[in-house]
Amino acid sequence: MKPGPSNTPGSIAPDRPDRPGWGERGLIAAIRQRLPAAPAWLVAGPGDDAAVVEPERGALELLTTDAVVEGVHFDRRFSSLADVGWKALAVNLSDIAAMGGTPRVALLSLGLPSAITPADVDALVGGFLALAAEARVTLAGGNITRSPGPLWVDVTVTGFARRRHVLLRGGAKAGEDLYVTGEVGSAAAGLGWLRAGGADVSSAPVGIAACAERHRRPQPRVRIGALLGRNRAASACMDLSDGLADAVRQLAQASGVGARVDATALPIAAAGRDWFRARGEDPASSAAAGGDDYELLFAVPRRGRSRLATVIRQARGVPITKIGVLTPEPDLVLVQAGAETPLPEGFTHLG
Repeated sequence: MKPGPSNTPGSIAPDRPDRPGWGERGLIAAIRQRLPAAPAWLVAGPGDDAAVVEPERGALELLTTDAVVEGVHFDRRFSSLADVGWKALAVNLSDIAAMGGTPRVALLSLGLPSAITPADVDALVGGFLALAAEARVTLAGGNITRSPGPLWVDVTVTGFARRRHVLLRGGAKAGEDLYVTGEVGSAAAGLGWLRAGGADVSSAPVGIAACAERHRRPQPRVRIGALLGRNRAASACMDLSDGLADAVRQLAQASGVGARVDATALPIAAAGRDWFRARGEDPASSAAAGGDDYELLFAVPRRGRSRLATVIRQARGVPITKIGVLTPEPDLVLVQAGAETPLPEGFTHLG
């Protein structure tokens, strides 16, 4: 982690007597003090111009990057800065999981508006490091600069997987079953409840509070993604960053197949169903279209069913549900009460 160029308009001012610890160097020093001991394979970490990492022997490197931007991916009325730090890492870990890999190294870059204080940065980094500790990911560097607009957090994560364990979106075939981890639609229901005035989660019913937590602190399925890759149980995989419907569409298109999704099989939390129904929405359609779930959608060929059983036994209680099948026809349909309707569009942050 290093400061930005000191003479550019986008840089944070150097440390000043009236704002001790607020310059890049002061913030970086404070962050470095919070880091655990570096693993032996991290030759050089925060403080140098670049991190130096010894590669995992015999494995391919996986690299992903994603950013969360205030007003687009999070709202500080509903999410604490610790939540923001957690989520910024979670969305990247989910990508590595979808590739069947194991995350290893993270880089963290911050664009800080003038209203942000050192205590705010400390809270954000605390949320980031809490998830990094759970996922056994090492923060190896990054950058800090001033943002003239909203707060943004940009994260890069690298991981690894053996060549035969990497999962892609385009490896599925017609006739294979579709599965999803965890629940779908919970994050969308939770965000809807928060926007409707439910910011005080402490007084919320347990079910809808859990949905709100899914939006604020998604749980990337790192362990299950790695198990799917190592056991070669899946032929294709994708994470649900923009919702189940979007993931089904992209996986099917990349594989040159269609899909039939069984609405009655979708694992939707009771609180989520109640929320959608109370708003006059069809729970299956709304859950499929909602984003921010960060679950895994994957295809399983017949030969992979016994291997999937092994993954399920080792999933530590995370549900894994069959929700449909891939078809030779290119249609993407949601089957409900014997009727077929087009699969809804997924969520998008652009438009």
